[in-house]
Amino acid sequence: MNTKKLCTLGILSGISLIIFVLELRLPTLIPIPGIKPGLSNIIVLVTLYRYDRRSAGAVLLVKTLLGAVFAGSVTRLLYALSGSVLCFAAACALRQRIPLDRLWFLSAVCALMHNLGQLLTARVVTGTPGIFWYAPALAISGVVTGVFTGFCALLVLNRLGKVKK
Repeated sequence: MNTKKLCTLGILSGISLIIFVLELRLPTLIPIPGIKPGLSNIIVLVTLYRYDRRSAGAVLLVKTLLGAVFAGSVTRLLYALSGSVLCFAAACALRQRIPLDRLWFLSAVCALMHNLGQLLTARVVTGTPGIFWYAPALAISGVVTGVFTGFCALLVLNRLGKVKK
């Protein structure tokens, strides 16, 4: 990896982390715990389409680990990692199959996978099978926020140009 790319990935990681921390400070739009827009994922999607999986994974990992540190919760790290792993696996698997103009669809699928990972973790941590009653609310919010995030990432990519094929 050359120095320019390393610096760029550092900047993208920093931007993603700043957006994540700012989003923590925003009041919730919907009075349902755990639902947030996930705007920092715009940067991860941009990195995935502009660079490669490895670069996007690095940005995601930095954002997730440092985001948990700034949020001040080890439990948050557990939920964030489980959601991020499933989300990123889906993004990597579908990236070549979904054209750039359908990035909103990929983002919605990734949001659903993120929610699934968090629900599975909540099931293991709490031991409560009833946690899955929460799934419909998370699915609806995941699709809505995922589509929004995908459109935002598409706008950024179109503005930047040069998407890696």
